[in-house]
Amino acid sequence: MLGICRGRRKFLAATLSILFVPAFTWIYLFSGSFKDEKPVALTPYEAPANSPRYVFNQRERESLEVRVREVEEENQALRKQLSLAQNRVHHHRNHSKSYSTEEGTGDNEGVHAVTWNSSECGRHPTVEKCETIHIAIVCAGYNASRDVVTLVKSVLFHRRNPLHFHFITDAIAKQILGYLFETWMVPAVTVNFYDADELKPEVSWIPNKHYSGIYGLMKLVLTKTLPATLERVIVLDTDITFATDIAELWAVLHKFKGQQVLGLVENQSDWYLGNLWKNHRPWPALSRGYNTGVILLLLDKLRKMKWEQMWRLTAERELMNMLSTSLADQDIFNAVIKQNPFLVYQLPCFWNVQLSDHTRSEQCYKDVSDLKVIHWNSPKKLRVKNKHVEFFRNLYLTFLEYDGNLLRRELFGCPSEIDKNSLNLQKQLLELDEDDPCYEFRRERFTVHRNHLYFLHYAFEPSAERTEVTLVAQLSMDRLQMLEAICKHWEGPISLALYLSDAEAQQFLRYAQGSDVLMGRSNVGYHIVYKEGQFYPVNLLRNIAMKHVNTPYMFLSDIDFLPMYGLYEYLRKSVVQLDMAHTKKALIVPAFETLRYRLSFPKSKAELLSMLDVGTLFTFRYHVWTKGHAPTNFAKWRTATTPYHVDWEADFEPYVVVRRDCPEYDRRFVGFGWNKVAHVMELDAQEYEFVVLPNAYMIHMPHAPSFDITKFRSNKQYRICLKTLKEEFQQDMSRRYGFAALKYLTAENNS
Repeated sequence: MLGICRGRRKFLAATLSILFVPAFTWIYLFSGSFKDEKPVALTPYEAPANSPRYVFNQRERESLEVRVREVEEENQALRKQLSLAQNRVHHHRNHSKSYSTEEGTGDNEGVHAVTWNSSECGRHPTVEKCETIHIAIVCAGYNASRDVVTLVKSVLFHRRNPLHFHFITDAIAKQILGYLFETWMVPAVTVNFYDADELKPEVSWIPNKHYSGIYGLMKLVLTKTLPATLERVIVLDTDITFATDIAELWAVLHKFKGQQVLGLVENQSDWYLGNLWKNHRPWPALSRGYNTGVILLLLDKLRKMKWEQMWRLTAERELMNMLSTSLADQDIFNAVIKQNPFLVYQLPCFWNVQLSDHTRSEQCYKDVSDLKVIHWNSPKKLRVKNKHVEFFRNLYLTFLEYDGNLLRRELFGCPSEIDKNSLNLQKQLLELDEDDPCYEFRRERFTVHRNHLYFLHYAFEPSAERTEVTLVAQLSMDRLQMLEAICKHWEGPISLALYLSDAEAQQFLRYAQGSDVLMGRSNVGYHIVYKEGQFYPVNLLRNIAMKHVNTPYMFLSDIDFLPMYGLYEYLRKSVVQLDMAHTKKALIVPAFETLRYRLSFPKSKAELLSMLDVGTLFTFRYHVWTKGHAPTNFAKWRTATTPYHVDWEADFEPYVVVRRDCPEYDRRFVGFGWNKVAHVMELDAQEYEFVVLPNAYMIHMPHAPSFDITKFRSNKQYRICLKTLKEEFQQDMSRRYGFAALKYLTAENNS
């Protein structure tokens, strides 16, 4: 109450000063300068230049001008005081019932206080416009690599400064996040990776019961891991969501005083109070302890304080009694702080609103605008109990499904370095003619799509025999229903490229996690290629799926086909019998189709031939595109018992098994038309031998026409551009393969 009264008195005094000081000043200027009942002018024109009156007026004028400037400066100072007084009055009115300690503190008297949310008085430390903000994150495994993207999106959404991410990762996370940032191409963002495996010996001696495992201890060694030139950093858990510009948190580092080197928010659960259950023995901590989901570190000072030695000695001493950590690095941080409370700058709790069960997080905010950082630190994650959990969940889902392509925005006034790949890309795009009717087709070839490799857990290592074959395919959301059926037909490894939006990727995740069939398979690599542009980049998708095959051989299929039961083992035997390892062969799997949505799938070649005879099955596309598969020679296949050779013919597009080092698909072909034909032509140009397998088959299942085939059929310009691209591809073939490629032009003219 006393504070409120003082604030009001200051507010009133400042207001009166603003109103009356200027008035008194001007009364003085005019009343004190009258002579002979006439005001003395502030200009010299009333008296001759050589008169004493002029000299007196000139001196007085200069004196008065000085005084006016002084009064104006005083007014500006008073206005600032008035503004501060208004802030204080506003603060006391709105937060008089809040908990104490408005700002973070490092004072020993206040270090135990609960730091709840409130407006901070005074001017905030500012961050330079183009100052780089450094962020360190420990991330390991497939799930964490997926979760951290939401954190990154929330930071990028609000940021106004260049960012430098420091990821401490295992090999899996480095591969996933490295390729993601490479293809994301966000301006003014730098990414560095540090090998977590090299750090394991530093912390592996500490027994840890936390679900994060050994990676949950690696924040302890950041002073040793991060560059010696890096002085300060924000450290974040992967389950964090930002609701404000991270520069606000970065600015808090300027408030550290004395020996304060750690910025932390008090723990909002009762864990460290030791009263959660009978015989509960947490690690030592100051009062409620501190949560390490968000940490501000002054690395340079920590190094000078010999932080490594400090935490190691503390951990060794406490482990003699505690035997293991329960909350990983958080237990050790708190034990160190218990002995050295002067190290801590206590952050307001809105910088780490901890959404685990039975926390006091609801006291951290009064309004949505109060929220800064949300921390899903319960193993339950989105299923946590909280009065406002629906609001928090919706905020999280907003960033989860937010289109990451929209975050590729430039920071105006902050030029960022452009790498060679970006420069080459810009040069290639500038060379395109925007007036070309086929400009959009040509531009798609240079579009960089954001990729998230291994969206789900993947675990498959080829055997010593080196005969494994990976099924390769691509799909969009409308073919998702084929996944379970393919997994039932093909037990071997699968590499899939999925063309999805950010929101669709989450729908796929929920679909996969709800499927016992898909969750029962760990040898399926799901690679998300995020949507961008107006065409379906079919050959890009195939190339991405091929690139991440880890077996010696690939079966290049399409998502609409179901392979015969047992095809995987049959192909493994065939690659050995036909010496695929030492010869350039493309093994053809004959393709058939059905027009029935419900099909009793043939379990043998004999059964398939019977269904072919009665009209239940047909050779693939025989009624609309005979040339595509006619060279397979189905008449010969009916009675064949051994593999047989076939020659390439114009428009041939079989489904083949090849070595992993086969040529990529040509990216100029997008949507519908010539995407497989061009690839098979390339195989022939590189002297691959086409061999038909006598006891293998696959069946195309019916589905609604794709959007791209509809455009091909209805749009004349689409067909014209496809013809143009085809001719240009043939010319490129002639340049690359010379005289041998002339047969492709001849065959095309004769077809």
